[in-house]
Amino acid sequence: MKINKKLLAITTVLILLPMVIGLIFWEQLPAEIATHWGNDNQPNGWSSKPMAVFGIPAVIAALHVFCLIVTFADPKKNNIGKKAIGIVYWILPATSLLVMGSTYAYALGMEVNIGMICCLLMGIIFIALGNYLPKAKQNFTFGYKLPWTLYSEENWNKTHRLAGWITFICGILFILNAFILSEYILFACVAAIFAPIIYSYVLYKKGI
Repeated sequence: MKINKKLLAITTVLILLPMVIGLIFWEQLPAEIATHWGNDNQPNGWSSKPMAVFGIPAVIAALHVFCLIVTFADPKKNNIGKKAIGIVYWILPATSLLVMGSTYAYALGMEVNIGMICCLLMGIIFIALGNYLPKAKQNFTFGYKLPWTLYSEENWNKTHRLAGWITFICGILFILNAFILSEYILFACVAAIFAPIIYSYVLYKKGI
């Protein structure tokens, strides 16, 4: 597999599209734009208008290109799976459009529940990842790339079956959390992500 240059161009343009939207609403946007929110769903960090409109999409676009280069440089990229690679192509364009769109809406005085939007986005991402993690074979880019999972195919497969379920459940919890915005659910999801690492190590100690 090689990088699909046409798809790379399309997804990068989508990431940078908020720049155009920002220019359209340039005069209406405030000089300082809220770009970070706390657990109370209130802004606690601001960026200058040029940084918000041009800087953030540019950084996301650079990260997008970097992630694709690293993914396709993987000697075992064919083991990742086409659908999982599709996530790599589309995760940051979707993030850029949704997050920047919400940021502009808030800056223009609209009522926007940033916490709900972020939780829904994370939920969708986690559900997608949970669906494809068990299907990925050993590789150096996608999944739990631990010394013992890379050494043992059986360890890799068992770890990623568990990781798939946990990640999928975390996605559901993120979506539920969009309506209650409890920080405890988020901490639980973060803690759950480490469970496959512990499980994988236990398998390794058992000789798997």
